Amino acid sequence: MMRLATSICALTVGAACVLGSCSAIFFQNGVPLAMSGKSAHKTGVLTVFLTGNELGELQPCGCSGGQLGGLGRRSTVLNSVPASKRLIIDTGSFVEGDSEQDLIKFNIIIQAFNLLDYDLVNLNKKDAEIAEGLGLLDSIGSVFNVISFQSGAEAGIPTKFTKQLSLKERNVTVTVAAFDAESAPIAQVRKLFASPSNLQTVNILILSRCNTAIIGSIAKVETVDCLVCPAESDEPEIISDPNQRPLVISVGRYGKYVGKLEVSFTETSHRKFSFSAIPVTEDLLQESSLVELYRTYQQLVKVENLLEKQPRFALPNGLEFVGSKSCKLCHEYEYEKWSSKAHAHAYTTLERVGSQYDPECVVCHVVGMEYESGFGSEDKTAHLKNVGCENCHGPGSEHIRTLGEAKTSEPKSDCTDCHTVENSPNYERNEQLYFEKIIHWREPNAASNVKK
Repeated sequence: MMRLATSICALTVGAACVLGSCSAIFFQNGVPLAMSGKSAHKTGVLTVFLTGNELGELQPCGCSGGQLGGLGRRSTVLNSVPASKRLIIDTGSFVEGDSEQDLIKFNIIIQAFNLLDYDLVNLNKKDAEIAEGLGLLDSIGSVFNVISFQSGAEAGIPTKFTKQLSLKERNVTVTVAAFDAESAPIAQVRKLFASPSNLQTVNILILSRCNTAIIGSIAKVETVDCLVCPAESDEPEIISDPNQRPLVISVGRYGKYVGKLEVSFTETSHRKFSFSAIPVTEDLLQESSLVELYRTYQQLVKVENLLEKQPRFALPNGLEFVGSKSCKLCHEYEYEKWSSKAHAHAYTTLERVGSQYDPECVVCHVVGMEYESGFGSEDKTAHLKNVGCENCHGPGSEHIRTLGEAKTSEPKSDCTDCHTVENSPNYERNEQLYFEKIIHWREPNAASNVKK
């Protein structure tokens, strides 16, 4: 861990609510399209950008169009509001696990948040443990402000953050706190947001866990304006009745969207809250420093040789992967047709974007990477590059040894093992169109032998 720490120094419709006097606002890329009802003259708008649950997704794989997300693209969304009128907050959950690759990603994400000028980052339990293990717990606070509900080894991290902003001659105090309802009494929430009554305030509470009972109890604490709950979907959403206070929201997952909480202040000192989900689309410009940071990540993955370090399973019954060329002798027509399809050149797409050393990417572009006789590296197992016969039909050693008498068997890949919502957003409901692109046989019953 210490060695790693040293080496890594579009249309969205969202409900919005005017608390106290409620209206419905609809957004296109964060811009209000229409508002019902009348509102008092605004004297200033504070924007709080909210992200979280990165779960290690630094950027989309790029295997297909329509993919959302990417730290490099996020800067365009965040910089749409002047720094003096905004706060940028991440609610935690940097990575999914604690593998060597996760630890590299953890450090890269910290650097990315620094480049993106984050004001505040909340460390959940896993984040704090990883930061401590990497020896970064003390230094993170020098990069950006940090809060956490943790205790014990992380006791030095504050539980709340306060910042004052000036909006058209109006000073607004924003307080963001982290809270765990199972380790602290609800009554403590009031103390987190104690402030003189003559101040304009916005109080945001980040919860480590969320349910109806917890929300109901905190709702009775009148000082809380917004509750942020752990996400259960990729897209940020309003969880509560948008007409009620506090406004309960989630910030989504995998960096596909940026949550945008807008607080407007009127001449009569009323506050209006609205929330929308801004998609991080592939047409957004990428910040060059973040593009370079991702290249650094790719280089680290290569240097640490993560591809060959991947755990691998033994195939059943002594089976082995032999490569698609071994099938050509008896299935020449099928082999030639397959050779003209995109699957036969899948590895090239990785080389084009520099991801040929990233095991999370390689696994869907080669044969049998999860198994002992499967793809290990281009140098050692070049015959298993690309998506080949054995991905769909299973390892072929016994089938070839018996001259076709033994049928191929499991393990066989399913299309949806790789054509996931993240990697192929358009695959769902278009399965047949995708399947037609890989047809490389002439036997009428061949389709029944391929896992779909």
